[in-house]
Amino acid sequence: MAGWLIAGSLATATGVAVIGLLGESLTSSAHRPLSAAEIDEALAAATPAAAIHPTAVTAHPTPDATHPTAATRPASAAPAGPSERSGLISTEGGTAIARCEKGLVTLRTWSPAQGFQTKDVDRGSDRRVRVEFESEETEVKIEVWCSPSGFPVHTVDD
Repeated sequence: MAGWLIAGSLATATGVAVIGLLGESLTSSAHRPLSAAEIDEALAAATPAAAIHPTAVTAHPTPDATHPTAATRPASAAPAGPSERSGLISTEGGTAIARCEKGLVTLRTWSPAQGFQTKDVDRGSDRRVRVEFESEETEVKIEVWCSPSGFPVHTVDD
């Protein structure tokens, strides 16, 4: 009986050690959506918080009273380098980080909110990019482009 207990304990300890060594690569952020805290941390590491400033708000060309979120809203943006700027976009469906560089926009990362999943993504680099999040009841579409001043701006359609 003691032999079985020792063998079981060794097998369990070996399994836990192997999972501990491989666990980081199995659960790294490349394999799961980023949390809001991880997105904030990535933005803070990219640029100092004091440099963050929003872009100007532009009215949507055809406002729709049934979709109050359809107005163009700027992403919080900060200079990330001499010719690129990034911004965090937060919606009920999820969050995204977009970067403008040399007039083209790229979705750097996106993460659906709890209860949502990513339906479709066009990450760019292009003049316009988009990501769509959906739940059982709601679909949220984010479209992003670069403003003339080089900051990401976006529309949200839900």
